Amino acid sequence: MNVGMLWLDDDKKRPFAEKVQRAADYYQEKYGRLPELCLVNIQSLANERQIGKIKVQPTRTVLRDHFWLGMQSPS
Repeated sequence: MNVGMLWLDDDKKRPFAEKVQRAADYYQEKYGRLPELCLVNIQSLANERQIGKIKVQPTRTVLRDHFWLGMQSPS
């Protein structure tokens, strides 16, 4: 993913899947389509690797409690 939307959710009481879904809902409202990919900090990642239709992928380049959403780059 080269371009995306960065979302911050540091609410400790909110479940991980709900954080991703809220970010995806906002992304869809703003850009008119559901994101395909959500990059998260490796330490923030719960067991979920797929939330709905969104693939969740760990990376070291995204800060903790941040969610980088967008479309998968063509391979």
